[in-house]
Amino acid sequence: MRNSHYFLRSCFAFFFVLGLSQADQSIISHLQPQPLESFNLSLVQNAGSCYYTVAISTSCSSPRYTRDQISISFGDAYGNQIYTPRLDDPSTGTFERCSSDTFQISGPCAYQICYVYLYRSGRDGWKPDTVQISGYYSRTVTFTYNTFIPRDVWYGFNLCQNTSSALQQRIPKWFMYVILAVLASFIF
Repeated sequence: MRNSHYFLRSCFAFFFVLGLSQADQSIISHLQPQPLESFNLSLVQNAGSCYYTVAISTSCSSPRYTRDQISISFGDAYGNQIYTPRLDDPSTGTFERCSSDTFQISGPCAYQICYVYLYRSGRDGWKPDTVQISGYYSRTVTFTYNTFIPRDVWYGFNLCQNTSSALQQRIPKWFMYVILAVLASFIF
């Protein structure tokens, strides 16, 4: 009887931890991007000691190409902000319909990336599908836009405000393995 209680507790703990580790996969895809009320460039640090890989896929329902100026800003909940004033390069076919473009961006070292905003200036229009960001101190995070970026407006996601979300409270994988090892020792 005692072993069955350990087994039930172990199963519950396993699925609870597994659920937390998978919970953030659906959070960003269900949210819609929003306009940013104000953007303060004076908060941007010029120190470029960390590198980030930013992959942006352009929707197949976007215009064939865009000559618009595209900017990006992203960061963490601790005020570390990375800003790139111009990602676009019309001469190289950046942001063409049904394409994916990858950028190496340097900026201050941030922890878990929890917000991203895109800015578009021009007349062509542009519809990104997803923005994926990874860095040394941040696991890869994907923000699903799938909508046209309004002209002359910072537009995106800020998940930093919701500190109780699973995205902010996610249990690291190594910790999950430690818990599973301890539970397994009780079972066997």
